[in-house]
Parts: sequence; C-alpha cells; structure tokens
Amino acid sequence: MRGPSSLASRASPALNNLPVKTFRQANHKRETPSKAKLRKAANQPSSNTIVAPPTGNSSSSTSQLQNSNLFSISSSPSSAVKFKPCLNKPIDHRYIAQILLRKDWFILLNHEFKAKRITLNAQFVVSVLQNQESPSSSLNFYIWVSNIKPSLAKDQSVRGVFGNNLYRKGPVVLSVELLQDIRESGCKLTEDLLCILIGSWGRLGLAKYCAEVFGQVSFLGLSLSTRLYNAVIDALVKSNSLDLAYLKFQQMSADNCYPDRFTYNILIHGVCRSGVVDEALRLLKQMEGLGYWPNVFTYTILIDGFCNSKRVDEAFRILDTMKERNVRPNEATIRSLVHGVFRCMAPSKAFEMLLRFVEKKVLFSKLACDTILYCLSNNSMVRETAAFLKKLGSEGYLPDSSIFNITMISLIKDFDLNEACEIFESFIEQGVKPGFNTYLAFIEAMYMAGRVEEGNRFLDLMIKDGLVSNIYSYNMVIDSFCKAQMMDSASQTITDMRLRGICPNLVTFNTVITGYCKAGEVGRAMEVLVMLLEHGFKPDIFTFSSIIDGLCRVHHIEDAFDCLTEMVQWGVTPNSVTYNILIRSLCAIGDTSRSMRLLKKMQADGISPDIYSFDALIQCFCRMKKVEKAKNLFFSMLKMGLVRDTYLYSAFIRALCKSKRFDEAMEFFFSMEANGCIPDSYTCNFILDSLVQHSHLEEARNLLKSFNWRRQFIRQG
Repeated sequence: MRGPSSLASRASPALNNLPVKTFRQANHKRETPSKAKLRKAANQPSSNTIVAPPTGNSSSSTSQLQNSNLFSISSSPSSAVKFKPCLNKPIDHRYIAQILLRKDWFILLNHEFKAKRITLNAQFVVSVLQNQESPSSSLNFYIWVSNIKPSLAKDQSVRGVFGNNLYRKGPVVLSVELLQDIRESGCKLTEDLLCILIGSWGRLGLAKYCAEVFGQVSFLGLSLSTRLYNAVIDALVKSNSLDLAYLKFQQMSADNCYPDRFTYNILIHGVCRSGVVDEALRLLKQMEGLGYWPNVFTYTILIDGFCNSKRVDEAFRILDTMKERNVRPNEATIRSLVHGVFRCMAPSKAFEMLLRFVEKKVLFSKLACDTILYCLSNNSMVRETAAFLKKLGSEGYLPDSSIFNITMISLIKDFDLNEACEIFESFIEQGVKPGFNTYLAFIEAMYMAGRVEEGNRFLDLMIKDGLVSNIYSYNMVIDSFCKAQMMDSASQTITDMRLRGICPNLVTFNTVITGYCKAGEVGRAMEVLVMLLEHGFKPDIFTFSSIIDGLCRVHHIEDAFDCLTEMVQWGVTPNSVTYNILIRSLCAIGDTSRSMRLLKKMQADGISPDIYSFDALIQCFCRMKKVEKAKNLFFSMLKMGLVRDTYLYSAFIRALCKSKRFDEAMEFFFSMEANGCIPDSYTCNFILDSLVQHSHLEEARNLLKSFNWRRQFIRQG
C-alpha cells in the first residue's frame, strides 16, 4: 500500500495482531495476499497483541466473560442429563411427506396413528398440509383425516389451508386413477371434499371443468344438493363465467334444490363485480320474496357495487336501509364504503362528502375515521389530514396505532414540521403509542432541521417505550444520526449498545463508516474499521465501497485505487457501485482517459456498467466539448438497453448548442420524448435562448409551439 490514507496502512496494527481463526471462512480454496500476511503476523508473539473477542462481541465485554462462569458450558456428561426431554415432539414433515407419496399411504398413516406417533388436532393437520409440496399429498392427507376424524375435516382453518394448497399447487383433477385410489383406501369422495375441489377449480379459472364434473355428480356416488349448487355457482362466478353460473342457478329447481341466502349472495356479488348493479337489486327483491332477508354480507356487496358504478348516493342509501333493518355494518362494510367513495370521486370531494356523514354521526365510528385517515394519507392530503385529526382529537377520538403511524409519517414528509409535532405530541399525551418507524421519522426530521434537543427528547421517549431494544433498532437509530451528520452521537450509541449487552454487528460498523466517509472524516472511518476488525468481522462490499467513496471525497484518488486492489485481495468482488465511485471521481478532475480504462476493466471483469457508469463520462465529455466521444458512449449505452434520463439528453443539447450544432441539438431534443424522457423547462429554455441568440428565430418559434402543445396534451391527459 502506498499512502497513509490507504486501508492497510491505517488498519495494519489491528490486522497484524488479530487471531488467525477470526477470519477463517468455510470453503475458501485459496488465501489472498492480505490473509497470508495476516496469518504470518498472528503467529508471531507480541506483547501488544490485541485479543479479539468472538464474532459480534465487544472487547470490553470479553474480559467480563473470561472472568465469569455465567456462560460456561461443562464438558462433563452429567451436565447434559439435567435438561428435561421435550414432551411434544416436533412434527417430522419430511417423513409424513414420504408416506403420502407411497401407494400404501393410507395403511402407513393408520399405523402411525395407532402407534400414537400422530396426534390429530387442527394445529397438527394445518401444519402438515402447509408443508406438502405435492397437491396430491395434501389431498391424500385430507382424505385420511376425513376418515379418521370427520369433525377436523370440517374445521375452517383446515379447509382454508387445504383449499389454498389445491389452488397454489394444483389443479387436482378427478382422474379415474385418483377415484380408484380413494376407493381402494376404503374411503369415498364426500360432499365436503368435492366442494373444496370445485372451489379450487373456480379460483384457477377452470369454469368448463367445474361444469363437467358437476354434470357427473351422480356417477361419483353423490346426490345433488343446494350446497353443491352453491359451490359450483361460486366457482363459476370466480372464474368470470357469470352466464354459466346463471344457467346452473336456473337448473336448481329441476333437481329439487332451492336457492338460499348463500346462493343469492354469490350471484349478487357476481353481478356487482360485473357492474350490473340493477340486476343485483332485482336478485335482492327475489331473495326477499322467498323469505331470505339480506344480511351484512349482502349489503356490503351492494355498497361496493354501487361505488364501483359511481352511484355513491345509492351506496349511502344502502347504509340507511341497514340502519332501518337493524343490520349492523361490519369492518368490510365501512372499508368498502370509504374506499369506494375515494375510488370513484376526486379525493377532495370524497372527503367533503364523508366529512358530512361523520358530522351527522352517521359514520362516526372509530373504524370509519381510521379508514378516512388512511385514504387521506394515501392521497397525500396532508392539510385535510391534520385538520381532521385535530377535529377528531378534540372529541376524544384515538386512532388505531397502525393508522396513526401511517398518518404521522405522511404529515412529517409533506406538512409543516411544527404543526405535525404539535399533533404528534397531543396524541401521545392522550395515550397513543407511536411505532418505531414513526418515532424515527420525527427524530430524523428534527435532527435534519437542526432541532437536536427536540429530536433527543423523542429518542428518549422511544427508548422509554422499549422500542430500542435490539441490534436492528439500534442500527436504524445510528443511521439517523449519520444522515444528520451527528457522528459523535452515532459513535456514542455504539458504546451505549455495548453497555446494554447488545453487540454491534457488521451493519453497525458499516453504517458508521459510511457516515464518517460522507462527512469527509476518513481518519475516523479508519478508526471504526479497526474496531470492525477487532470484533472479528470481515469487511464486505459496503465497507470497501464506503471507504473508497470517502477517499475520493477528500481527493485521495490513488489511495482509493489501492483500496480497490486490497478489496480484491480480501476476496471481495467490486460491483458497479464501487467502479462508479471511481469513474465519477476521475471525471470530476477531468481524467477521462483513466475513467475510460476503468470502464473497460469493469466490463472485462464481468461487471455490467449501469447508466451511472456512462452518465459521469458522457457529461464530462460534453463539458469538455468532446461531443463525438460522448455520442459514441451514448450509443454504446443504447445497445446495452440501458434507460436514458433527462440529464444525459440535457448535457448533449447544451454541448451541441455551445458548439453551434443546432440541427443535432434539435434532433436530440425531439428524440427525448420518443425514448421516454420528458424535456424539462431548463432544457427547453436553454435551447430556445441559444437559437434566439444566434438568430435562428424560425426554429425557436417552431420549438416553442411544439413544447406548448406537448404541455397542453400532457395536462389534458
């Protein structure tokens, strides 16, 4: 290594004194040069040797561990006997899966059950079904459970998991071989099983197959029933075969099967989804005429259908009808209404309408207010969100914690910081507990605004609520300090972690190294690198890339290249980000020849350049008025299928205008939109000014007309 800023020269004392086993990785076929030096140095006795703790533990805690028996493990056999054997043996999913794939699966499962190696309960059945790769295995196991304990086969959780298996890994068709296998096992195809199979076919869009199997029910040893009709009608609706569903509906009476509330709900759902809400109302009247009163599911389907058809007033009338008939709306009803109103109206008008109903106490429920807040946040309506929150807060409303978190994060991004903090603190005082990400968003906003004391106060509250308790939460707090360039606080947090018994990991050190490098304090970054090595971690791509970036920021380019060399010696392969840092830094000092060599080396090493690899070089060539070289790179980028951006086009247009090559500049300008890049006002003004200054008035006039027409077209679209 050459310079004092290089990785090896700064970290060499720690590297040379670390134990060899710390960096010994499994399956390494060869030693890199740096590792060979490391082993040689480690084998030499030294009075200044730093004993590295085990991976992930701090050096301060190592001495405590050495002097304590808290974590000691006895090597005597007697110590192992003290552990109580586990009474509930874990399920051997692999063994059961092997049984289910055999031809004698039914006999073997019975044998396991009689030997009490299988305990039948809903949890066990669900677990086995979830771990089957083959849908036929799931089917076999469900059939066996139905035969041994029929009540379990009717359990909703079991039916749900089984149905999902058939849908995700199916289809399972009723072949002659399958039916014969079921009969030979001493079982039979039940109505329950057929309903689940039909449901899976419907979800898979197999409408014709559903109808074919349904037409042969008698050959399967089953009698037609309203339940089977409901299953096939539901499957046909789900597979978008509404006409076929109606045909089956009309055939019911001929088979002495009569529609019930479920039948009508299924059909009403189908026609509402198709946008034929008037037909849904006709079915509703027919349903009521048969003595089946609509339930909450019926009304929820209708509300959703009216909203989808943009008939919002009728959706609210359904809500009035529910109130008259003492049918209480459920969560789905409220969510369907609120989301539906926002979906079919302009967000501001939707909020005005819903607000009127909230003020009339028609929709004044916690769930309704939560859903309105969610929609406001989702539409970035921060002023309305803040006003609505204040109004509700004054009436004693406390939002759901997840909705509160979404709302607060929305406010902190796009609203006045003081007002957002006022709302945030007022709800905390009322007992709302913000989540970790919400606290962190406010802490970051405070730090970035220079309001460190307030940020620290929120951090103290977050710690008090127990939200900073593991390595992941600490790493995110450290990252927040680094973003605000509060590096002393970031380093202090590592010390606090260790005092609380939480050991920093590689991400912790990489975060702090990146923070110091971005702040231009490469020396401090090297000190953290030494800590990283002392803790037994191996630098990775993020470590090296951050240090290379830091060295480039302080204009130590040669040291950055030395770091790149050592990176490879450590067995860490540079990626496009690493190369882009160096290319960008070389372009910043005008060394385009070396940048080009680096770009070629990058490709030779099998690393595909991205748009940023070309961007720095092209813009540099344009600034140097070497337009032809820039164009060659641009066309190379096009051949690689890389997406162009507005900045590249703007750089070309500026360079061409400065070279008085206006025809080419105009050509690039008009090709921007064809390639998916919308010209910005800066680019348009630059080319217009250049044309006017050089008396190309007609071209400027035509360009202005073209740009105005495009703006109008985009605005209308």
